[in-house]
Amino acid sequence: MVFTNKRVIAVNVQGITGRKKDYASLPFNKIQAYSVETDGLMDNDGELDLWFSGLGKVRFEFKENVDLPAIAKHIANCIL
Repeated sequence: MVFTNKRVIAVNVQGITGRKKDYASLPFNKIQAYSVETDGLMDNDGELDLWFSGLGKVRFEFKENVDLPAIAKHIANCIL
């Protein structure tokens, strides 16, 4: 996943071999709202939900050691 100043570019690797990939380019100017859930003591993954006009909610799950508050700050700076 890549966060630029204009969009989120995400790659979803599918299948057992990982040969099938789904690419998505999601522009920041279509984001209506976002939500961040950081990892906790028993829950080692974090989640980022983005609501896009015309698309709905898109959820991204992150493994531990990802600075989700910094990602949320970057998104806020790009959409406001």
